[in-house]
Amino acid sequence: MFWLYILIFIGSFAILFFSSNFLVDALTKISKFIGWKEFVVSFFIMAFATTIPNFFVGIISALNKVPQLALSDVVGTNIADLTLILALAALVSKRGLSVPSRTVQGSSIFTIGVAILPLILMLDGNLSRADGVMLLIAFIIYLVWLFNKGERFRKIYNGIPDKLGRKFFLKNIFLLIFSIILLLISAQGIVKSVLFFSEYFHLPLTLIGILIVGLGTALPESSFTLQAARKGQDWMVAGNVMGSVIMTTTLVLGIVVLISPIQVSNLSPFVIGRIFLAISAIFFLIFIRTGRKITRKEALFLLGIYLTFVLVEILTQF
Repeated sequence: MFWLYILIFIGSFAILFFSSNFLVDALTKISKFIGWKEFVVSFFIMAFATTIPNFFVGIISALNKVPQLALSDVVGTNIADLTLILALAALVSKRGLSVPSRTVQGSSIFTIGVAILPLILMLDGNLSRADGVMLLIAFIIYLVWLFNKGERFRKIYNGIPDKLGRKFFLKNIFLLIFSIILLLISAQGIVKSVLFFSEYFHLPLTLIGILIVGLGTALPESSFTLQAARKGQDWMVAGNVMGSVIMTTTLVLGIVVLISPIQVSNLSPFVIGRIFLAISAIFFLIFIRTGRKITRKEALFLLGIYLTFVLVEILTQF
C-alpha cells in the first residue's frame, strides 16, 4: 500500500506539471485568438493559469473536508514563488532580473498587504465564509487597480496580432478542457496520497502541505519563469510571480473557505509562513526599487530566506 501511494503521489505531480503546461499553452493561444494584449496575457492570464494547480488542490481538499491542506499549499507556494523561483530566475537571467515596471512594483506593495490579511483573519482560530468573502473582495480590489489604466493594454502580444482560424481555436479549447480533466485527477491523487503519508509517518498535515505540496504546485510558475528569464522577458517573470501570489492568497483561498471554512488549531506553521512571505515581499520591493533589478547576490539572499523558512518550519514541528 505504501509503494502504491508513492507511485500515486509522484504520478499525480507529473500529471499536474504537464497538464498545467498544456493549459498555459492553450490559454495563451486562445488569448491571442481573441486578441487580448500583451499585458493581459502576461500579468493576468499567465498568473491565473499558473495558480490552476493550487485551485484544484484547494477545491479537492475542501470537498474532502481537509481545507487545512489547501491553506498549507497556498502558504508553501507563496514562499517558493517569492524566494526560490524568483532567485532561480535571477540566476538564469544573463544580467540579473530587471523589473522596472511600475505595475510590478505596485503589485509588490499589494502583496505585502495580502500576506498579512489571512493572518489577521485567522486570529480568532478560523477562516470563516465571511473571511472568504473578504479575501475575494481583496482580489476584486486588485483587479480594479490592475485594469484601471488604459496604457497597460497598448502593447500588442508578441508584436503582431496573429490571424488564427477557427480550427486553431477549437483545438486549443479541446486542449484546455482535457488539461482541466487531468488537473482534477492529479489533484485528487495528491490529496489522497498526502492524507495517507500524514497518517503513515505521523507527520502534521500542515507541514507536508507547506513544504512538499506547496513546492510541487509551484512547478508551473517555475517552468514559466525560468523559460521567460532565459528569453530576457524579466518583467513577465516578476509580474507572473506577483500575480500568482496575490491570486492564490485571495481568489483560491477565498473560494476554498467558502466551500469549507478552516478551523486552525495550530497557528504556528501559518504564522511562520506568512511572516516569511511578508519578509520576502518586503525585500523584493527593496531590491526592485533600489537598482530596479534583482542581482545574483540578492538572488542568493532570497534562496537563503527560503532555506531558513524550511528549517524553521521543520524545527517548530518537532
